[in-house]
Amino acid sequence: MELKYVGPKPIISHTGVEFDNNKDDKFAYLEVAVDLLKALSHDYIEDRTYTYETEIYKLSSEELLHELRKYCPNIDSLMKRENHVIEDEIHHEIQRARESLVLTSIEKEVLENNIEMMHDYLIQRSINKSIYYCAINALAELLKKDHIDHIIAPMLQRFIHVFHSIEGCLKLLKTPIDTKLDIYKKNGQLLVRLQIIHT
Repeated sequence: MELKYVGPKPIISHTGVEFDNNKDDKFAYLEVAVDLLKALSHDYIEDRTYTYETEIYKLSSEELLHELRKYCPNIDSLMKRENHVIEDEIHHEIQRARESLVLTSIEKEVLENNIEMMHDYLIQRSINKSIYYCAINALAELLKKDHIDHIIAPMLQRFIHVFHSIEGCLKLLKTPIDTKLDIYKKNGQLLVRLQIIHT
């Protein structure tokens, strides 16, 4: 199994396949998550500010997987489990299509073919999503463990998406951690700051 970008969320019906461009493949955010993991994984000296320049080149899928294994050691079993779960869901959707009481036999066949056509796409998106959330959980654990006060990044959609995911993860901890997201301008550059409010 591998990691690779497939695209936005598919909407599969008996009339065709459409894509929800508002729900991009989580693979698109993995490189940002890995960059943040690399930036935050070190020893800290109290009251010191750390700066990390993100990589200017894109990581290959193999490099991305190699880096992620450092923070998510169970990544291979996670990928296999997700593959199995989605295979079951696809099988269930095909059964539902076959047993539909509202679709004609031709519509049932078209729907089943559309689901089959998107089989690999659906599995890859699901694997990408589970790996992404493994990385987000690892980030949340680092922020909690090292009592990191804030992270500042360029105000780009990918950073904001990852920061929102981290916020959600921190709120779901056994002892939830509050956060605050600010957008501000410094030296003519728009920045986003994720503030972690440790109690």
